[in-house]
Amino acid sequence: MSHRRLIAALSTSLLALTVAGCAAQPGITPPAAEAAPDQPPAGADLAGFFQKYDDAQLSLSPQGKAYRGIRDADYGRWDDVGDEAAVAHHKLQQASADAMRASFDPATLSADDALSFELFNAQAARADRLFAWRDHDYIFDQMNGAQSRLPAFLINIHRVANVAEAEAYVSRIRGLGPLLDALSAESAKRAGQGYAPPKWVYAYVLSDIRNLLKPDNAVIEDITAKVGKLDVDATEKTRLIDAAKAAWADSAAPAYTRLLAEMERQQAVAPTEDGVWRMPGGKDYYAALLANYTTTDMSAAEIHDLGLSEVARIHGEMEAIMKKVGFKGTLPQFFEHLRTSPQYYYTTREAYLSDVAAKVKAMEARLPAYFNTLPKAPLQVKAVEAFREKSAGKAFYQSPSPDGSRPGTYYVNLYDLRDMSKIELEALVYHEGIPGHHLQRAVQTELTGLPPFRRFGGFTAYTEGWGLYSEELAKDMGAYTDPYSDFGRLGMELWRACRLVVDTGIHDKRWSREQAIQYLKDNTPNPQGDIEKAIERYIVYPGQATAYLIGKLKIMELRTRAQTALGDRFDIRAFHDTVLQSGPVPLDILERRVDSWIASERER
Repeated sequence: MSHRRLIAALSTSLLALTVAGCAAQPGITPPAAEAAPDQPPAGADLAGFFQKYDDAQLSLSPQGKAYRGIRDADYGRWDDVGDEAAVAHHKLQQASADAMRASFDPATLSADDALSFELFNAQAARADRLFAWRDHDYIFDQMNGAQSRLPAFLINIHRVANVAEAEAYVSRIRGLGPLLDALSAESAKRAGQGYAPPKWVYAYVLSDIRNLLKPDNAVIEDITAKVGKLDVDATEKTRLIDAAKAAWADSAAPAYTRLLAEMERQQAVAPTEDGVWRMPGGKDYYAALLANYTTTDMSAAEIHDLGLSEVARIHGEMEAIMKKVGFKGTLPQFFEHLRTSPQYYYTTREAYLSDVAAKVKAMEARLPAYFNTLPKAPLQVKAVEAFREKSAGKAFYQSPSPDGSRPGTYYVNLYDLRDMSKIELEALVYHEGIPGHHLQRAVQTELTGLPPFRRFGGFTAYTEGWGLYSEELAKDMGAYTDPYSDFGRLGMELWRACRLVVDTGIHDKRWSREQAIQYLKDNTPNPQGDIEKAIERYIVYPGQATAYLIGKLKIMELRTRAQTALGDRFDIRAFHDTVLQSGPVPLDILERRVDSWIASERER
């Protein structure tokens, strides 16, 4: 069935669901019908609507199913790509939002259902505003590029528990050929329209491709290891591994070879300017991205100025610690000391990971005093795989699967240990692990009473704001007993403040990569490699990095408001429940929820 026919069928099905619910429940107004008596609909009808939407959405995304732990007849397929697929997803969401508004009255819903109604509406509106800019994204880059993202999916998401799942893995390897060819063609089209990444990006992409063109590459190593653990005889294991190698040689490797040629062609003519301001409609595109990521109406200029103010504040707090440890000199000199002195860096990956494990264990013991709701899913710490560690970011988190088959994972990039300062280790653990992303996102996934779009979706300012908030919360919880680690915490917050300056500098004020690098070098203690990698991230991921500090500042503002209003009655565990048990929400809705909680606590 074509995307056009499928989306029509799914939209009709969703509308039929809501109309059927209206027929059964007198409080819902069906489309183009007279208003029914004003009685509240059963909450189950809205829950059923959202479940139907989720089923329809997953029917368009075999990879989305795999992330959820669903292994069905689509397990060996990739998502369709290209504009027809993007239009299909968009039409499904917009048609569903239209059907919801036509069929449910938020005034008659329970508070939680009314919030789901509002959030679904907000997500659809947000997606609609961004849809016109879909051609501006980079398909191949060093951060989220398909050249490494697709193999990483096979390695980290595609489970192999039996022969059928191994064969599905082989099917996906074979499917890499046409998928990469389609993405390469789309990338060439976008580059021709002025939407190519800067020239320096291509070296990273080409490095990833060349790593994957090696005969014993990471994908073949992975399928070999997974098949090796199956409880089948040696002949069957050999058959499966040989099939995977043949699929790679016949389909994936030739496509990667063609992609290599296309990336080299684009590299030769790629732009040298870094910001998206150079693209057609770039100024409006960047404004749309800022609104999307921060969930505010702050302009680029306002975000830039906020960043400058926060940098000055944090520098003042850092100077106090510098004096406490007895350093004689200026703050920039202390930065250079931390950046260049060997004692602040690990010499082995094992030592780094061992210290991470110790910090995780110590923090787990402190959680019950600050949280009523804790994650059930375990947290694993994993070094970024070798095939992509040169291009990947320094640290990131992957949510657990809802069925419990995959833990939450904190990935740490140990490609160059001189980019991973000892003094920042604690703050990174608390941001990516606990009480940061793992606690928030695992709890979110485990909120089974919420509709799927709330359990598995997100708003960057909320999610990353929580991660950065957790870095400071850990200090309240007794962490950072070493003043250098506390300086590292401030360094991480300073890093996020500087992001407001350099992201808007690059994409609005037309700063070059080198100018942005120099700003971070002048104003942070981070090592040169870390600085360069960060600026390169902000260039290809415009706007996203501004959400962290904006979200954190809002959460801190709301906590201070609650503490002031409630005094001795303030319970930080209840505050955290208020923030976390809604799942991700825009910052204005979070503020409203906390204000409502404050009011209810006052009345007790």
